[in-house]
Amino acid sequence: MEIHQSAVILLLVLCVSFFTHAQPPQIKPRYQKFLNQHLGPDMNKQKCTSEIKKRDITAITGGCKDVNTFIQANKNQINTVCGKGGTPQGGNLFKSNQPFPVITCKLQSGERPPKCEYRKGKKSTRYIVLGCEQGWPVHYEGGTINP
Repeated sequence: MEIHQSAVILLLVLCVSFFTHAQPPQIKPRYQKFLNQHLGPDMNKQKCTSEIKKRDITAITGGCKDVNTFIQANKNQINTVCGKGGTPQGGNLFKSNQPFPVITCKLQSGERPPKCEYRKGKKSTRYIVLGCEQGWPVHYEGGTINP
């Protein structure tokens, strides 16, 4: 069996491409937390309490989170905001070039899990602002409502 030089070159190009786009290990936990808290392609307004409980989303202090926003898009669509799909806002913040549908859940009652109860979510379309590290979203800063 003979291996062609072009096949070897193609393999090397693919390997280099994979490693240059691979996620840095120090970013992975923050990116995974961001996805857990904000990725919501199948989210709806009625699922705020159940989804926040299921995902174990809490405030930094461990109490109930006052507000949580779910972005109704897939990972790839959200990830582009930290690159060509976003505009730098200063620091590590990027504003999406296109609006996204979001569901915003607000705390109704409770101070500590599992007693956190959320109002029915509010659906809106907004330009999202994300904190990005090395091209990966790690923080939902907020958004501006699409007029």
